[in-house]
Order: sequence, then C-alpha cells, then structure tokens
Amino acid sequence: MALPTFAELTADPGWRCVDFISDLHLQQDEPGTFDAWRRYLASGPADAVFILGDLFEAWPGDDILDEPGFEADCAAVLRAACARQPVFFLHGNRDFLVGQALAAATGVRLLADPTVLGFGGRRWLVSHGDLLCVDDTEYLRFREQVRAPRWQRDFLARPLGERQAVARQLRAQSEERKRSGAPHADVDAGEARAWLRAARAGTLVHGHTHKPADHDLGDGLQRIVLTDWDLAAAPPRAEALRLSCGGAWRRLPLA
Repeated sequence: MALPTFAELTADPGWRCVDFISDLHLQQDEPGTFDAWRRYLASGPADAVFILGDLFEAWPGDDILDEPGFEADCAAVLRAACARQPVFFLHGNRDFLVGQALAAATGVRLLADPTVLGFGGRRWLVSHGDLLCVDDTEYLRFREQVRAPRWQRDFLARPLGERQAVARQLRAQSEERKRSGAPHADVDAGEARAWLRAARAGTLVHGHTHKPADHDLGDGLQRIVLTDWDLAAAPPRAEALRLSCGGAWRRLPLA
C-alpha cells in the first residue's frame, strides 16, 4: 500500500494538554451520548480538542445546517466549544462529507488524514485509522469512490431528502453487518509501523476500530486506539485521551 501524504500541525507554544476523541456516532436517537459530549466540550480543561472522525453517525452534507434540528444543535455545541479553545476535526468513514460550510459556521478546523502533530517536542501521528485496515478491501474500494471530488460533487447536487435516505440505508446495512457477527477489520501493524517511520513519529493515535487498546509496535513505536462512545450501552462508553506537553497520556473516563 502506498504511503499517504502527511500533513503537519505545530501546537501552540502555550498548550499544556490536548484531548483526542473519536467515534461518537452522534445521532438524534441517542440523546445520552449527545449530552455527554456537550458537557465534556463545555467543561474540559484541554487547550485543544482533536476529533478523529465519526463524530456523526451520518452527515449528508453541510446544507443540513439550514434546517432546524439535531445537526443544527450539534453545530451550536461546536460553535460554543470553539469559542473556548481550538477544536480540530478529521473526517471519518461516516462523516466524510463534513465540509467548509460547517467549519465556517462553527469555527472547527479541518485536518487532513493523516496529520503529524508537533507537541511537547515530539511528533504524534493522528488518523481516523480506516486507511490502515488493509484487509477490509471492500470498504477501501468504497472509501476511494466516495472520497473522489467528482463523486462528492454529484452526490451533494442531489436533493437533501434523497441524500438522507441514502445515509439511512447505509446505516441499516452497517447495523445488519454488526448483528451478523461479521468481524471488524483491524489496523495492520506493519502498515502502522511504516506510517510512523515515514512520518518520523513515535506514536499513532486513531479510532475507527472500536477496539480501545495500547499496542507496542516495537522499536519504540506505539499505537493508541481511542474508544467509541455509547452512553446507552451496558456499561456505557465515553472517554477522552489526554496528552500532556511532557509526553504523558492517560485515558479520561467520561461515562
């Protein structure tokens, strides 16, 4: 697999700690997760927050913000958070259609995937993680299709209601796959090491797999997997990864 282009972001010198979250899959039918996310953004002490994809269960296009409802409520939460501290957003496999209009309406800063964050004298590689699941060939073909500018332009030209129907259909297919017990693809360790070496980074932070864990990749390299959020689960799940400028990190339970 060809190596991607690595974007670069240098932290503000005044930042003392930053948070990473991912895979909240916000949707109107799960108000508990939305409320936990809103409370977290309103009160967290981090100097910056990085959302590493799948903030939304589905995003049919930024023009959804023209309609009152759940997505507009999410935008209001983001706007308030961005008034407190920088909030960065990296696309996931569910919300890849988030665009510049949402960024302009809220103040969220869009990140390329992957991005190298320079913080505390170290280089941290951040990604949603889906590109590293090289065994999931069917999904990667789908990803290549829907990330193409022409496909997105044509899809966004369709009526909003039609796009929402497509999003509901994709969600239903995903839920059916979960119920079938089909295994969820995981990040390939060799590809992760190759990315880290090419990016000159020691640690990869990502989501996507819903398998929170800390992986030693050898040669001083490591992979930290973020948890998904689901406040309706038993037990409920919600967590941020807090990274200090000294290089220490810890998982912060929020459920």
